[in-house]
Amino acid sequence: MSKIDIRHPHSQPMATARKSLEQVAAKLDDRFGMQSRWEGDTLHFSRSGVDGHIALEPESLHVTAQLGFLLSAMKGSIEQEIRRVLDEKFA
Repeated sequence: MSKIDIRHPHSQPMATARKSLEQVAAKLDDRFGMQSRWEGDTLHFSRSGVDGHIALEPESLHVTAQLGFLLSAMKGSIEQEIRRVLDEKFA
C-alpha cells in the first residue's frame, strides 16, 4: 500500500473553503465513484482501493490517502491530479 500526504495552503475563509472542497468531492464522486462525508472539518472519502480524508484547517488543507495495491502503481499521477485540482480551487 502507498500513502499520499499533501499539505496545501489556502487563504479562503473557512466557509468558502468548505464549499470549494464540496465541489472537489462532487467531482471525485462523479469521476471516480468516490463516496464522501463530512465529520467536523474533515472530509472523508473512499472507494475500492482508496481511503482518505482532507482536513480543512484555517490556512491549509491536509490530504492523506491510503492507496490499495493496484492504485499504488499510479501514485505519482494521482498526487499530480490532486495538486492540480487544489491549485485550481485554492489558488
